[in-house]
Amino acid sequence: MRRAPRLAPLITAVGVSFILQLVGLQWNGSKPQQWPSVLPRGFFDWGGVKIYISSLVVIAVTAPMLVLLTWVVRRTKMGKAMRATAQDQDAARLMGINVNRVISFTFLLGGALAGAAGLMYQQVVGTTSYNLGYQLGLIAFTSAVLGGIGNLTGAVAGGVLIGLIQGLNDGLPFGFGQQWSQSVVFTILILLMVIRPTGLLGHSQREKV
Repeated sequence: MRRAPRLAPLITAVGVSFILQLVGLQWNGSKPQQWPSVLPRGFFDWGGVKIYISSLVVIAVTAPMLVLLTWVVRRTKMGKAMRATAQDQDAARLMGINVNRVISFTFLLGGALAGAAGLMYQQVVGTTSYNLGYQLGLIAFTSAVLGGIGNLTGAVAGGVLIGLIQGLNDGLPFGFGQQWSQSVVFTILILLMVIRPTGLLGHSQREKV
């Protein structure tokens, strides 16, 4: 699929997601499951705002992972190979880069980070469902677009911004309510893409003709 048109890998990825959902259906069952959490319970009251300890743990895990990932992508030899492969696979091969190994490493790294994110979600929320990955994947993709495709810090900032928007929409008196949370998020995303297509922290790139 790597040399196929871009539509083919996209359709294949959707098909694999359906397979994974069916695996999750057999493993987790059709009903949401509740799981115990090892994170400490409780919260701090800061000016009437509840700051849960579990949220601080998520930040404490996310921050070093972001720093480490940024260092890998920006400073290491494999990170430079990843950026070169993403820009032009044929040129990367001519420079002696093992493109297949770089792509495999990238998928492995992305899967590991997704696993860490899923684990933290389960520990904080405590509920799993066989089709939960679809919603979370959609939010993750939206976060990447909102922050700027290719910008690691922007993806995290986009995720935090989406969480704040949903929280304010659900909790404030003038919010639209929880049933409209995703509609509000995607409406803001559409407006932002019209005003700033590169995202919040993205940079426009000039194309040579």
